[in-house]
Amino acid sequence: MLHLFFDKQPWFAPTRFGFGAGQPIAWQGWVLLLSYLGIMIGGGLAIENSGVGPRGAMIAVMFAATAAFIEICRRRTAGGWRWRWGDRD
Repeated sequence: MLHLFFDKQPWFAPTRFGFGAGQPIAWQGWVLLLSYLGIMIGGGLAIENSGVGPRGAMIAVMFAATAAFIEICRRRTAGGWRWRWGDRD
């Protein structure tokens, strides 16, 4: 099952206008997106119910998760990340 995460198929469609990734087009993209949302929601709830020390650690975890999410999306978007102008591309 783990080998399915290492295939070279794209997980996200490119945006039609602008820069970046669009909607997930593979189940791996949906798993990544839902995992990221779970980390962000869980982190927000943990920050709300914690003291000052654990709060800083959770914010650091959320920043690291965001950086990892953006990098994986960049690598797994069909056609890569570049500026797009709709049908002119």
